[in-house]
Amino acid sequence: MQLQPITATPARSDLPVITEAEAGALARATVNLFRAWNLSDAEARVLLGGMAARTWARWKEGEAGRIDRDLRMRMAHLMGIHKGLRYLFRDPARGYVWLRKPNAVFDGLSALDLMLRGELSDLALMREWLDAERGAW
Repeated sequence: MQLQPITATPARSDLPVITEAEAGALARATVNLFRAWNLSDAEARVLLGGMAARTWARWKEGEAGRIDRDLRMRMAHLMGIHKGLRYLFRDPARGYVWLRKPNAVFDGLSALDLMLRGELSDLALMREWLDAERGAW
């Protein structure tokens, strides 16, 4: 069996592209979301992929700067998680409390504990779990 040469993966035209303007809006929305979730600066930085403290401080002042693909995906998942919580809990405050509450489904950890493992896949899995819970699948 002969191995085929590696070629570039073609760009998928069916995936939405997040523009620079949209990424900036996502950054501002993420800062506001983290305030609502009452996250510490350290927790926020982990959820954003280990963002530097200075960069996070600039974000909180409204200066997001350049936002790479990984960060855009993280923010998109975080907004999806927020949306899932809003569907599951009529009172937003209940959803914010649920994030920190130990959950038997997660072996006694909270949803936030799982997301704070820091991997993009952790955010994706939480978003998928919430979508499944609300019957979006």
